[in-house]
Amino acid sequence: PPDTDAKFRKRANDVVVREERRLFEAGGRIVREGDFISIDGETGEVILDEVKRIEPDLSDDRINEFLAWADTYRTLGVRANADTPEDARKARDFGAEGIGLVRTEHMFFASDRIPIVREMIMAGDLATRRAAVQKLLPFQRDDFIGIFRAMDGLPVTIRLLDPPLHEFLANPREYREMLEERARLDALNMNPGRQAALDAKLAKIDSLREANPMLGHRGCRLGITAPEIYAMQVRAIMEAACTAAEQGVAVEPEIMIPLTGTVGEMKLTKENTKKVADAVLVEMGVDVKYLIGTMIEVPRAALIADQIAEHAEFFSFGTNDLTQMTFGYSRDDVAKFLPDYLQKGLVPADPFSVLDQEGVGELIRIGIERGRRTRPDLKIGICGEHGGEPSSVEFCHRVGMTYVSCSPFMLPIARLAAAQARIRAREEAAGGPRC
Repeated sequence: PPDTDAKFRKRANDVVVREERRLFEAGGRIVREGDFISIDGETGEVILDEVKRIEPDLSDDRINEFLAWADTYRTLGVRANADTPEDARKARDFGAEGIGLVRTEHMFFASDRIPIVREMIMAGDLATRRAAVQKLLPFQRDDFIGIFRAMDGLPVTIRLLDPPLHEFLANPREYREMLEERARLDALNMNPGRQAALDAKLAKIDSLREANPMLGHRGCRLGITAPEIYAMQVRAIMEAACTAAEQGVAVEPEIMIPLTGTVGEMKLTKENTKKVADAVLVEMGVDVKYLIGTMIEVPRAALIADQIAEHAEFFSFGTNDLTQMTFGYSRDDVAKFLPDYLQKGLVPADPFSVLDQEGVGELIRIGIERGRRTRPDLKIGICGEHGGEPSSVEFCHRVGMTYVSCSPFMLPIARLAAAQARIRAREEAAGGPRC
């Protein structure tokens, strides 16, 4: 309870993690591996126990009637971020008008495919890597078929693989355990085959490490240097779309290329994507309309949006990375100083929670204006954490976005905020608030 555990509510950088002992300490409390903790996602409160959770429910007719009123006022579309068919169904229940972001890397972490992903990364030659990539194809295809069925008649924006490959190989504990096993085998002078396998895996992990992985070999850069990965994903998307369409599902796939910062990256990746997508349509004999767009998350992309729009059929602003790169704040390390900045009034709010309209927002405004200068009907959305935050939603309305996309559970807030934004804009246009 807050009144008795106030001393335990510490900042994230006050937590001391002791990996070798499988525990962490905070506020004089010790939490060991296997202990249950619960986190209130709204307040950040940490509770030392497993708490009963209540599934959100919008079955109340009064709530649905109220949100229906809001929907009649808003002009800004509201989509959801969803990575599974279950998430997609939940999003639709909460009023989503489509999916603005499917993060395909989340599918790679599933227990039935992470060994194949690691096999792909560890491959010593192109033929072996391609063989591993092909093993992933049916998993991805089935995932997408489920999502298309859940969103029947609504658009689905699917982002191709974004994170750096080292994230799939081993977490810190697995890496440490491999080192310990290697040292033990070496001391006992036994099992040279296992030693060699461990050496190869450790060397591969070390070779993939980067000083700043969020600015490294990821996103479209990965798709350019290892095009077989993106080719497999595009094939899975289009085969799933054709299969679902043959079953009577109305599909609207939108394939999104992440992290583009140059025209050359966008042009080459789009050409590769279109080549695979069109080949699948011919092979399966199904006519499915699709779009190829990009995620604007590199500041340079916003500044040259007019040139990128020559090749991108839609934009989606990834404000998590755009905020990180604009401020120069690492999302992973910002907790070390952000509380002090907030306390001293150096920033008005956490920029990763509330969109910085003055700086990041200006890049977005420029990106929209320049993108639509080239392609007036350019569909534009936002899919970062800001998509469900009310003041950020109002900003998206003001700059003329097509839609916002947020967590399924934030959809009611986003729908209401979009309606309020339009009402405020209309009142301002009329000369001030009306009674």
